[in-house]
Amino acid sequence: MKLLQSLCGHRRSMVRALQSQSFAAPYSTASEEYTRRNYANNVSEYNTVLNSVIGQRRHFLLRDVYDDMVLDAVQPTRDTFHSLIVGTMKGSRLQDAFYFRDEMKAMGLIPDVALYNFLISTCGKCKTSDPAVHLLEEMKRTGVKPNGQTYICLLNTCAANGRTDRVYAIVRDMTAAGLGLNTFCYAGLITAYKNKTPVSDETTAKIIDLVKQSKGWSSEGSSVSAENVMMSVSEEELYNLPTAEYVHRRGFFNRQLTVYHVAFHACADLQNTETLDTLLGMFKQDGHTPDGFIVMQIMRCCLHSGDLDRGLKVFEDYMSSGKAPHIELYATLVEGAMVGYTPRGMQIAQETLEKMNSRGFFLNTKMGNDLLLAAAGEKTGGYTTANFIWDLMQTRNLNVSLPAVEAYYKGLKQREIPADDARLLLVGRKFDNLRIRFGTRTTS
Repeated sequence: MKLLQSLCGHRRSMVRALQSQSFAAPYSTASEEYTRRNYANNVSEYNTVLNSVIGQRRHFLLRDVYDDMVLDAVQPTRDTFHSLIVGTMKGSRLQDAFYFRDEMKAMGLIPDVALYNFLISTCGKCKTSDPAVHLLEEMKRTGVKPNGQTYICLLNTCAANGRTDRVYAIVRDMTAAGLGLNTFCYAGLITAYKNKTPVSDETTAKIIDLVKQSKGWSSEGSSVSAENVMMSVSEEELYNLPTAEYVHRRGFFNRQLTVYHVAFHACADLQNTETLDTLLGMFKQDGHTPDGFIVMQIMRCCLHSGDLDRGLKVFEDYMSSGKAPHIELYATLVEGAMVGYTPRGMQIAQETLEKMNSRGFFLNTKMGNDLLLAAAGEKTGGYTTANFIWDLMQTRNLNVSLPAVEAYYKGLKQREIPADDARLLLVGRKFDNLRIRFGTRTTS
């Protein structure tokens, strides 16, 4: 794509600004150079570039593309700003989101309700609820009427901070406005109690109680809007649910189990197997069968609670059930088995990785980095698991993150490895390159 070629020549828009001075010179060579390096000429082409950047998850480039657009004297449209703000939401870039909101208003374009919903959702992704409350107040001042999605976005945003007081205030506003509570509201209420500190007996009791309530008093109608569909934003992503990245995974995710998804996820985060067992009893009584996501949460809860045998059995039972295997289940077992870095746990992690690889399942970049970072924390032993994960990532040419390679490099240096060891030298070069690239100073 031309955008990627142009970024190699001018990473920042400041360079474009300097170049623009030479373009004004009456030389055909300068004009030819501009034509060669320019990647968009009008608002339609720029909108296409923005959508491509979002699709490639290069959300950090949105500000650069916008700056180039301004330098080229191309007037952004409402669609441009919608793409920009959806991109910042997907990338959890709150500062950029408010910058684009301000730019939009400065051009005389009033944000609509869908755009405000995306902004509120961005606050939730960044776990900051105060700006989201201010956005609702701004909507009311400017005459933009909140809809059901607005309140659910705000509810789930406040839930990310464990603000149960604000969450219930939003519920009261919703019921006063004649809006029923749907599954996403109950999901937000469960999340609010999970994130509320300190954790108490009320926490788990409320989670169970809310699951029960969701069965009787719930408006099941979907609140998805045409705007969300056009911008490829699911309700799970808009409301920042833990299932957002699995919505389109066939055979892994049953959307009808939203409340249970969030409840099981809460049990895993709280590492509470007693609540897990209660929830499993309710789940089976309702006649449900666990999907891949719920199995993953059961494994997480058991493994992080120190019950390695139970977590392993849940994995093996699923694999022998004839259901389609999923890479996430392998990664969950590997990560959970490494908790505490016990000899048996590390052995299970190693064997699971080998089985996964032999069956043709491959780690993606995020999984690889998460597992490498976890494995690099092993202080004793042969470091075989961390080495194996590194080798898997190198074989697949996956990009290694700075935190993961730094932890792995420091772990290698703590071992009795010769200074000229090939692995140590390779990891050291990768670490130095990433430090230079990101301009990060770290201590040895």
